[in-house]
Amino acid sequence: MGAVVQPLAELVAWLIYASAAVCAATVAVWLGGRRGAMGQASVAIIGALLLTAAWCIALATSADGGLTVELTRAARNLSWIFVVYRLFAMDGRHESVKPIRPVLLALIAVEALDLGTGLFAANRAGEIADLQLAPLLRLLFAVGGLVLVHNLFVGASRETQAGLRWIAGGLALSWAVDLNLYTIAWLSGEWPPELAATRGLGTILLAAFVAIGAAQAGSPLRFRPSRAVTFQTFSLLVIGVYLIGMVAIAQWLSLAGSDFARLMELTFLTLATALAIVLLPSQRMRSWLKVTLAKHFFQHRYDYREEWLRFTRTIGAQGDGALPLGERVVQAVADIAESRAGLLLAGSENGDLTLAARWQWPSADVPAVAMMQDNVAFFEKDGFIVDLDDVRAGREDRGEAVHIPEWLLDDPRAWALVPLIHYDRLVGMVVLARPSLPRRFDWEDYDLLRIVGQQLASYLAENAMQDALAEASRFDDFHRRIAFVMHDIKNLASQLSLLARNAELHADKPAFRDDMLLTLRNSADKLNALLARLSRYGGGAVDQLTTVPAGEVARAAVARFRAVHPVILTECQPCDVAAHAESLEQVLVHLIQNAVDASAPDSPVFLALTLDGLMARYEVVDSGCGMSPDFIRNRLFKPFVSSKPGGFGIGAFEARELVRAMRGRLDVESREGLGSRFTVRLPLAVTAGLADTLSFQHQRLAS
Repeated sequence: MGAVVQPLAELVAWLIYASAAVCAATVAVWLGGRRGAMGQASVAIIGALLLTAAWCIALATSADGGLTVELTRAARNLSWIFVVYRLFAMDGRHESVKPIRPVLLALIAVEALDLGTGLFAANRAGEIADLQLAPLLRLLFAVGGLVLVHNLFVGASRETQAGLRWIAGGLALSWAVDLNLYTIAWLSGEWPPELAATRGLGTILLAAFVAIGAAQAGSPLRFRPSRAVTFQTFSLLVIGVYLIGMVAIAQWLSLAGSDFARLMELTFLTLATALAIVLLPSQRMRSWLKVTLAKHFFQHRYDYREEWLRFTRTIGAQGDGALPLGERVVQAVADIAESRAGLLLAGSENGDLTLAARWQWPSADVPAVAMMQDNVAFFEKDGFIVDLDDVRAGREDRGEAVHIPEWLLDDPRAWALVPLIHYDRLVGMVVLARPSLPRRFDWEDYDLLRIVGQQLASYLAENAMQDALAEASRFDDFHRRIAFVMHDIKNLASQLSLLARNAELHADKPAFRDDMLLTLRNSADKLNALLARLSRYGGGAVDQLTTVPAGEVARAAVARFRAVHPVILTECQPCDVAAHAESLEQVLVHLIQNAVDASAPDSPVFLALTLDGLMARYEVVDSGCGMSPDFIRNRLFKPFVSSKPGGFGIGAFEARELVRAMRGRLDVESREGLGSRFTVRLPLAVTAGLADTLSFQHQRLAS
């Protein structure tokens, strides 16, 4: 076995030294093209790397103690000492820090003595352990080198430390390897060949650190592993250490030599495996690992990018499987604090807080009034995040204990209170349940939870505003319906008023009495029909479209104004349209009434019905005051905007909506002082079926 292991160890050592030589030489050549990367020390570093590569080649081709090895080792050590001196010169400290000069001279003297000792041992063709002086001298040199590196980095300014960090770390690592190796050799009195190859590993790392430092000098290259990678790597490390320890203890038990060694070994392995299966996947163990890593490996506890992405995914979740907004708010806060449950308390009309949502906490006994209004004011003023464990232990920062309800303190699962503040107003409060690994909050927890609370408060406030807008929209729809009713009643009242005034002058005329009775009958019918149409006012909806004689609707609309104002039907071409008779008459009445209101008492209003291709065209023309282009574009079809005193401003708007509902179009032309023309176009009945067929075929092709 020993005959096999020895060549294998030599092969591994050769590979390590060869790799170290390649790495050092490669970095040296790469630095040759960017000499300014390391300032005044660039040339010295390139030379030191080349000498280090030569030393590694000598170790790979010769045994320790050979003449070539000793010469290249001394050249390598002295070259790196010179590099340290040049690094001191980067900020002028080679002149101001005088104590380093004796250290440099002492190290040069130690290396010279070591070189002489090594040459003497090489001439004797023995190992360096033959003389106890050589390991001791190299041990002293490694200690001196570490002292120099420590003073180099610690004494540098903050700006200079950024450029020295990597190369100082590489030198410290390389000399630390030498320190351990030569300490073992000196204490044991023997040269450890199985550990000698670690010098090659130290050289590889030194070359890598120098390359990183040089690259960072040109661009900010930093090794920043993600928290997920660090957690997984650390978990693997823990598992590896556990397995090694388990195997080592089992091997020790097997070497104990007792009769029950095998039984003890098997029992231990079984128990250790069961323990690993139980502990390693547990939530508590994972929480402990995350806390330990955040505390010792990272400057900040949280990976803010990952936390914000998760927060956004939680709040923005949609679809059938998404939780209600209140539960998503609780989950967003709980995920950050590693909590597994929580409650959302929201404000009521009285200013108290009541339970608004539960997330994975069905057992929480929450009273009807979760927090009184007086206590709410305290959290609204300060936005104070409360650690309930501190309150239970009697630790208070701002006298918050008297403002916390008893039911929260009595519930052992209640862990923290996070207020949700929106524009200095408390929108709600999240109660977090105790996590699997309880801990105290620090400044980073408070800052992140406070920011997240403000963001969540804005979401809740926006949602409440949307609900309020929806409710206001329903009231607005109701008010609009009433406004349309009042508008129609106003039109009827205007007609009846004109009728009453004309009756004083023409009541004795039989023709006028006939028209008056017809107008009264029509007004009564319209009032009754108004109640039936109330459900569709404001939405522009009409009943099912049918074939309607367009001329009859035009004559009926004109007849309604016969006793009120001169309205003349100038042309009436016979045709049928696809419409709703009552809605179409309502449109014409609206337009004629507006024309009458805009005209002088003796100025007639004209109505015409003609064919326009596949459409029927109604034209209502008056010679009244007219409208400006700005009024037509921005105000005419806007509800509740009118140019008439006391007008409701919804006649034209309702007319357009009804025309659109009948698949038609309403256009207007007007000139101030000349009058206006309203044109209503509706599809003919014979073309409506064709349009429906084409629309249906188009939908089928699209699907």
